[in-house]
Amino acid sequence: DPDKDTEWNDILRKKGILPPKENQEEQERAKEDEQLEILQKSLVKTYEDMTLEELEENEDEFNEEDEKAIEMYRQQRLAEMKAAQMKNKFGEVLEISGKDYVQEVTKAGKGIWVVLHLYKQGIPLCALINQHLSGLAKKFRDVKFIKAISTTCIPNYPDKNLPTIFVYLEGDIRAQFIGPLVFGGMNLTRDELEWKISESGAIKTDLEENPRKQIQDQLMSSIRACIPTRGESDSEDD
Repeated sequence: DPDKDTEWNDILRKKGILPPKENQEEQERAKEDEQLEILQKSLVKTYEDMTLEELEENEDEFNEEDEKAIEMYRQQRLAEMKAAQMKNKFGEVLEISGKDYVQEVTKAGKGIWVVLHLYKQGIPLCALINQHLSGLAKKFRDVKFIKAISTTCIPNYPDKNLPTIFVYLEGDIRAQFIGPLVFGGMNLTRDELEWKISESGAIKTDLEENPRKQIQDQLMSSIRACIPTRGESDSEDD
């Protein structure tokens, strides 16, 4: 055993075959310190891995320093849970009437975006937008999407203004889209509607550019392809 104090080991140390005993003790202390540090880190990791219920169950086993660390983790976990709940608070299009407007729009809450669609049965574009909004509500669960028959919210609201979308933040109107021309008619896609609403700031789209621009560019390319060049036109005249 190289760690024992024997005459033979002393000779080996003098010859440099075994390291000096003092160095061995330092190495052992360093190794113990390293193991202690690993143990402490693993203990902290245990706190991080615990659920709130587990933290409360093991509360009696922690010392004062542990409790301070645990309280920090508890607050962090509560904040994370609250943020997750807010992020997934909605997820579908809510139908309201005029009497619900103040509660659902004006008093929606701090930092809550509201997208309100005024529509009427029997208008195809309104039905299409309701369908698109249903998909967007599932995608952007932190945004409140609501719909209402136009005249239940605004008496005598003209049908020529339908569909209408109002975008609110904390009761203040931030954007409005009024009438069929604004939406481009029945060719409106969900991506186009998503882009349009995202321009108000209500949703954070993952679309890189306006889908309508792509369609317009393709249309212009098709038109150019159908128009003969000057040389071709002169040749035909000859």
